[in-house]
Amino acid sequence: MGEKDSETAPIWGKTRQRESSNNNNIHPMDLESSSLSGQQRSLNRSRSSYDERGRGVKEFRSWFPWLIPCFVVANVVVFVITMYVNNCPKKSGDCFADFLGRFSFQNTRENPLLGPSSLTLQTMGGLDVKKVVKGDEGWRLLSCNWLHGGVVHLLVNMLTLLFIGIRMEREFGFIRIGLLYLISGFGGSILSALFLRSNISVGASGAVFGLLGGMLSEIFINWTIYSNKVVTIITLVIIVAVNLGLGVLPGVDNFAHIGGFATGFLLGFVLLIRPHYGWINQRNAPGVKPHRFKMYQGILWTVSLLLLVAGFIVGLISLFNNVDGNEHCSWCHYLSCIPTSKWSCNREPASCTRSQSGNQLSMTCLRNGKSASYILPNPSDSRINSLCVQLCR
Repeated sequence: MGEKDSETAPIWGKTRQRESSNNNNIHPMDLESSSLSGQQRSLNRSRSSYDERGRGVKEFRSWFPWLIPCFVVANVVVFVITMYVNNCPKKSGDCFADFLGRFSFQNTRENPLLGPSSLTLQTMGGLDVKKVVKGDEGWRLLSCNWLHGGVVHLLVNMLTLLFIGIRMEREFGFIRIGLLYLISGFGGSILSALFLRSNISVGASGAVFGLLGGMLSEIFINWTIYSNKVVTIITLVIIVAVNLGLGVLPGVDNFAHIGGFATGFLLGFVLLIRPHYGWINQRNAPGVKPHRFKMYQGILWTVSLLLLVAGFIVGLISLFNNVDGNEHCSWCHYLSCIPTSKWSCNREPASCTRSQSGNQLSMTCLRNGKSASYILPNPSDSRINSLCVQLCR
């Protein structure tokens, strides 16, 4: 399903296999075409076309990308449902974009990303470590990847997913890219749960970073088929470094980014491996044929699979034994937020004391000591939580 018979294009740069404009034959890439010897030219003319030589080699098929767009649609639908459940006008009252009615956003002082309340995100399946560990709700490690904190959060993730994911699915097919996306998101959730113990975490960022990690490892595992490897690697490293650098800002779950990237990087060696250039070039030639994969590819595949399995086992055992990663790594919290004079990295959830006297609600934030009074007859729990979050900012 989703398979096409057309030639596949490389994700990054050029492969060593390319089509000759004169006779549609494939030959190794040469820096100076004029330097080809007569013997080399004769050899190139005698080689069969890419379509003929690549027929039956599943690693070099081109696929129609349908799964990634489905993932995007699913994320958008889940966000719409989340906003419907949020129902800000009824549950909170203080909303942004009131003309949207039931779909209006929480006040921007509570949620600057234009989205629902943290209470709604928790209800819809956000990553809450206490509920995962003590409430036997491990499914939240998966469900949180389909939720987003707001329109801004959703747009950034989905645009990135479309840009990266469609190209990868066209190159490697929906099964491998689907697994890469889902497993990377799961890995990001595990690392996030081990270090961010008190906040609700949501978003597809871990899965998206997993695709970036897979793109990088795919270059290493398929080293022989690429020509401009160094430039490509430098470009990818810069992209990842910039995005991880932005992750040290407050309110961003950089542990999900790091966990997703690491998972995707290891998984790329396992899922995205291709036969080396020599094998695909001599597959139909008479005589002794080279092995399908080079030794270094087998070593990378084996080591990555072992590390991946070990990482998931250790991570899940630690999580469900309520291990706090910060107790074993005193500096790791700086990977997700670096405090400055401009902002604080206090991630403790908003907590307030309150008292109701008639129509007057008095609240005090336990985190910063701020107090405020509101005229609210019979406020809902969602409204009280919203006011507490605003008071503690």
